Amino acid sequence: MILPIVAYGDPVLRKKADFLDSDYPDLEQLISDMWETMYNANGVGLAAPQIGRPIRLFLVDTEPFAEDEELSESERAALKGFKRVFINARMDSETGEKWAFNEGCLSIPDIREDVSRKDTITLTYQDENFEERTETFDGLLARVIQHEYDHIEGILFTDKLSSLKKRLLKGKLTNISKGKIEVDYKMRFPAMKKGRN
Repeated sequence: MILPIVAYGDPVLRKKADFLDSDYPDLEQLISDMWETMYNANGVGLAAPQIGRPIRLFLVDTEPFAEDEELSESERAALKGFKRVFINARMDSETGEKWAFNEGCLSIPDIREDVSRKDTITLTYQDENFEERTETFDGLLARVIQHEYDHIEGILFTDKLSSLKKRLLKGKLTNISKGKIEVDYKMRFPAMKKGRN
């Protein structure tokens, strides 16, 4: 089932998400619905707070980036077929050089900005079977994971912009929260009584 994506301005996007355990109700169905919702919106990642659930769950599928011809063969190979569920993720380290990349977010449609992040991360998390893993990711893969991880920490990519850039975007962000934007996927706007398609 395709779920509405929560728009900028909803308090759920600012909440540090709660840990969940294996008896979380209908978790398998929730994960399935999140995949369907993400693909319907042409996203490469989706976090539970973006569908109104303040829990530490996000998923990533970087396949669309694997087609980018500007990337090296090894970078494309790392992105191709990378599809993963992250539960109760914890950032162990962020290292390496900071680099800028143009990011967007399904909760903040029509806004894309360059965001600087460190190149390499180590993350401890559980997969959909609650098996614990610790893995290191780098490059674009690390960036997509960092962006989704921020969601479960109550952080949005716009928080990482300069004060000037934030002031310039204020009107656009207000319009998004009021639903004054055209989107081709289902959204729920905090400043409207009901979400709209």
